[in-house]
Amino acid sequence: MLLKVGELAKHTGLTVRTLHHYDAIGLLAPSARSDAGYRLYNAADIGRLHAIQALRLLGLPLAEIGGLLGAESGSLPTIIQRQMASLDQQIAQATALRERLGLLSQRLAEGAQPDMKDWLVTLEQMTTYGRYFSPAEIQSVMANWRTVADRWPPLIADVAALMARGVPADALEVQPLAFRWMSLMGQWMDGNYDLVTRWGEMYRREPVARRDDGPPAEMIDYIGEAIGLRMAALLRHLDTEDFARLGKPPEDEWRRLGDELAALQARGASPEDEAVQAIALAWVRLFEAFTDHDPALAARLMKAMATEPVLQAAAVVGPAVRDYLLQAIAVLQQKSSATGPATP
Repeated sequence: MLLKVGELAKHTGLTVRTLHHYDAIGLLAPSARSDAGYRLYNAADIGRLHAIQALRLLGLPLAEIGGLLGAESGSLPTIIQRQMASLDQQIAQATALRERLGLLSQRLAEGAQPDMKDWLVTLEQMTTYGRYFSPAEIQSVMANWRTVADRWPPLIADVAALMARGVPADALEVQPLAFRWMSLMGQWMDGNYDLVTRWGEMYRREPVARRDDGPPAEMIDYIGEAIGLRMAALLRHLDTEDFARLGKPPEDEWRRLGDELAALQARGASPEDEAVQAIALAWVRLFEAFTDHDPALAARLMKAMATEPVLQAAAVVGPAVRDYLLQAIAVLQQKSSATGPATP
């Protein structure tokens, strides 16, 4: 099938003048002419025209396109693949932009109409977040914030009180707050260790990312040192892959079970008591879920808790209740095939 220049122009959306120009500069010469001298284009010509337009969309000037079409890199399949990759990139950029605009719209809708300063600060924050997180991650972080927002102010106040008293960051007294800080960050970031790390990096490097009511830089350094001691103790027994597999620490559930155990212990209940055994079983199941149902991972974490004073300082139950729980778990294991005893 042969097309006249006018027909080709109509099908491609180009002008006849453009096709004449391509012919004049030797970029696209028709393969045939009619008896009347009209330009006639065949399938190969149309394929070459597609390649020309694809390269133009990629930003190449006409002067360079002719040379490329003569090379292997200018073959039609290669050019189509290159064009598809370029379009994929444009789609990804447009999708990311739309998602960020949606997040921005949502954030602005949650408060009063912002003034120019608020608008600029919000835009700057969104741009900053975009350097560290994908739009989907930003959306998750912002959505999760509402579930932890009311728990940050009291924690920040407790850390500030220790700092005001001059308690050094490496004191065991700081460890319960370091544990609370890590647990709260884990809940905020869906237990994603990589997200927690990137958020900390952004918070330290980017002042615009810090909330007015958020912790000051000196507090971040203070609690960061305490968390560093805790992490060093854990890393003597676990690796980063282990951290990625750990779930959200069920701190509230463990604390509730610990209070119930303490009450039973105070009443003189035996570790074999039915109520104590029920609590031990609930604790084991929580611990198994927390350690991804991996007995080896559970054993490593148990050893860390049993041998590292810095970790014991932040345990959700005291030493007496802990020993009582371990006795109950030992009895439980004798009665069943349950594995992976949990260390509080």
